[in-house]
Amino acid sequence: MKKICVLGVTGSIGTQTVDVVRNHSDEFEIVAMSAGHNIKLLEDIMKDIAVQHICVQEQRDKEYLEKKYPHQCFYSGTEGLVQIATLENVDIVLNAIVGFAGLLPTIKAIQSHKDIALANKETLVVAGHLIIPLVKEYGVKLLPVDSEHSAIFQSLNGEHHQDISKIILTASGGSFRDKTREELKNVTVEQALKHPNWSMGAKITIDSATLFNKGLEVMEAKWLFDVDYDDIEVLIHPESIIHSMVEYQDTSVIAQLGTPDMRLPIQYALTYPRRFPLINGKKLSLSDVKTLHFYTPDTNRFKALDLAYKAGRLGGSMPCVLNGANEQANSLFLNHKIQFLDIERLVEETMNAHQWIENPTLEQLVEIDQWARYYVLNRVGED
Repeated sequence: MKKICVLGVTGSIGTQTVDVVRNHSDEFEIVAMSAGHNIKLLEDIMKDIAVQHICVQEQRDKEYLEKKYPHQCFYSGTEGLVQIATLENVDIVLNAIVGFAGLLPTIKAIQSHKDIALANKETLVVAGHLIIPLVKEYGVKLLPVDSEHSAIFQSLNGEHHQDISKIILTASGGSFRDKTREELKNVTVEQALKHPNWSMGAKITIDSATLFNKGLEVMEAKWLFDVDYDDIEVLIHPESIIHSMVEYQDTSVIAQLGTPDMRLPIQYALTYPRRFPLINGKKLSLSDVKTLHFYTPDTNRFKALDLAYKAGRLGGSMPCVLNGANEQANSLFLNHKIQFLDIERLVEETMNAHQWIENPTLEQLVEIDQWARYYVLNRVGED
């Protein structure tokens, strides 16, 4: 029985993880979980599965839950995340927290010899230079949960790293893949949240629309698979059937295909190296799909991808700046404070204003993240 800690259980990845665990209750048990502000959904999950250790974001929510459920253990804040991620009986931490907040519990879990199933791409974007050495030092597994990185992970299975020619990340193109830059000026939050293929949380859906999500995935792939940025290519693939590919030096291209269902990469991270049935999963019928399309992203229309490559190639503190600025600008857009194209503009301005640090410590990364967010707020008069 594999004991799991789920960080971010009320989000899209978290709720689908609960579904996977419920369907394989003889193999997995969630022994700890965290939630943000959606206490109602958390309580629904608590009714569905018995979990002893639960962390919430706010102290007032912790106090409310302690009174209502006196026989369970509750924690709060970042300290609480670290406490549940390092519990002695946890085997694997599935980190589905959105954003920079997922970094510290990941580090502490690794140092407590926990395997990591990583859906929090920001952990590697911001601190890959810290995380990868820790993974090696403590001898733990780092298993990707993003559909694209899971596809690459599966396509690399049994192959030799030195035989890789390039990695090809596919992207749906998001909600606005067919719009011109002129049309993007006045798009609404509601339009941006209507993703054509995937059901995801609000932040990642906006990131998908800007292509910042794909940029973050490029940076994550660099660390996960130890490849140069010149060897990572992005292709728009509207059908979201091929989740990513690896090209080898003999010209072979190996891909992982499947219907758009995040439960598959979640489950594979938990069952690796085995494969279990995906209960109620829809099988892929290529005869029904008939045609697959691919094209190179237009970086004049969507500048976020170029900004991500630039930040990644500079390395050091710049990915942290890009990530923090994007998280803040994304939030401002979701709250109707800025326009869609302002997101990439604010990120670029923040990157240009930053004094680059070559090898930032964890403490410096925390400060840089806060600086980037404040800079964005200051630029739009929201500080």
